[in-house]
Amino acid sequence: MMFLRPLLLLALLHEKQVNSFVVSPNQFLTFRSGTENNAGEESTTKVSENNVEEESTTKVVAQGGGHDIRSEVKDAAPKMDPEEMKLMGRFQKHQKNAAKLDWPTDVRTLIEYSTGFAVMSTNSKSDAGYPGGSVVGFAPDSNGEPLFIFSSMSSHTQDLNKDPKCSLTVTAKEFKGAADGRVNLMGTVEKLSDDELDTAREIYLKKHPGAFWVTFGDFTWYRLKVEKIRFVGGFARAGSVKAAEYKEASPDSISEVGMFIAQHMNDDHQSATIAMVASEIEGMDVSEAVITSVDSLGMYVKCTRTPKSSDQPQQFKLRIPFPRPAEDRKDVKNIIVQMTQSAAAAANKKEAVTADKEES
Repeated sequence: MMFLRPLLLLALLHEKQVNSFVVSPNQFLTFRSGTENNAGEESTTKVSENNVEEESTTKVVAQGGGHDIRSEVKDAAPKMDPEEMKLMGRFQKHQKNAAKLDWPTDVRTLIEYSTGFAVMSTNSKSDAGYPGGSVVGFAPDSNGEPLFIFSSMSSHTQDLNKDPKCSLTVTAKEFKGAADGRVNLMGTVEKLSDDELDTAREIYLKKHPGAFWVTFGDFTWYRLKVEKIRFVGGFARAGSVKAAEYKEASPDSISEVGMFIAQHMNDDHQSATIAMVASEIEGMDVSEAVITSVDSLGMYVKCTRTPKSSDQPQQFKLRIPFPRPAEDRKDVKNIIVQMTQSAAAAANKKEAVTADKEES
């Protein structure tokens, strides 16, 4: 896994909320993540000619929890040539400045356009002291709070009747692994009042049109009153979101059709995406670029590249911002066409410059 370390370090640097890491002689790397608005945020790196500080360890501790990543190979310091370090710097600067959805909007969007299925964790009634876990269907209401309809016989219903506190872990619709988004909503489940049932049924059936059991007499409607939120938007992008800010946010409308746009680009125009990556970050030549999500401000792309100093491929995500916010699906198409044309022009110019140098 040594080949991942340069990009791992790079990923740590480019997000605001990641603000400390350690590189020490025994190849123990630690980073600590806090919220995006931490005061006194600081990142420090000490790199010798061999890219690892020989004598000292740099460590800045900020708010939040920590992650430790330990190399399986002892005394195998990552070697990186100067050009690769410069590329990291350009990547870091680009990603820091790339337009992104704010966290409340990002979380609200993920919940709104998810599959409508998630893992609910409860305090088990039958196995005291242990957490219970159930895959449940849900649909978010106008405030983003999940609505459920549960059978009285279900174990999670019995758990909630005893202790209504629970959490719901929801993954992004395109979730395939650790680089993709997920949210943990924590709070208290409450039964809906009679005057809320018609609206709840309409919302739920829109998300789950085949849910014929919504009319069964032994099923009860519930709502999770969201009190705390943990968000992981991908590697090195994690923190908490205030419940009030989440409820006030609106889902990003472009994200609803984003996967259709991404699929079309991935199936028919991946070479254009590769060119856009190269145009956005000088020297970032990738062999594969798969768009994983699209929103009104830009898109996330999973890239594959092999550094010149290595024979091992790296996979990582990067953000490509749009030159302006997209208004609708047609506007996204127009923006991507514009970006594709600009990337092609930049590539042609680069080839011309290279050819002139070779001739001279």
